[in-house]
Amino acid sequence: MKKVLFLVGIFMALAVGNTYAQRYALIDMEYILKRIPTYESAGKQIESLSKQWQNEVDKEVAAVDAMYKKYQADLALLKGDEKTKRENEIVAKENAIQELRNKYFGQQGELFKKQEELIKPIQDDVYEAVKAISTEAGYTLVIDRASATSIIFASPGIDISDQVLSRLGY
Repeated sequence: MKKVLFLVGIFMALAVGNTYAQRYALIDMEYILKRIPTYESAGKQIESLSKQWQNEVDKEVAAVDAMYKKYQADLALLKGDEKTKRENEIVAKENAIQELRNKYFGQQGELFKKQEELIKPIQDDVYEAVKAISTEAGYTLVIDRASATSIIFASPGIDISDQVLSRLGY
């Protein structure tokens, strides 16, 4: 029994010792990205396109609303076939609006593609810079302070955000 406890004790000591040998660093992705001019301009371009596409969708919604109000106003005067025809037109227009929304804002829509085109290369560059710095300095873990909500306090000495910006040329 004493041998088992002794072995467990040695194992625990080694495990605790290994955790102290690891090196950690922090980055603040928001801080980094705000200081990259191409990221800011890409964000503005995406926002502009998004507003433009949303305006186009809003115009179509307004047209459907007008069709529906006219239908409601004429409802008492409409016969069976005309009533069904107008209802089908409204439904078809609503379906077209949903397709337009999916085209622009869907999971594989134009907005997603534009973000992939403009933002992803910048994020990839940041990742490569973090990876290079981590490899050179021997960090075993780099945490993004901006997205890690459970970090209450971290020493500014382990924040490598400025090194990342410097590596990127900013």
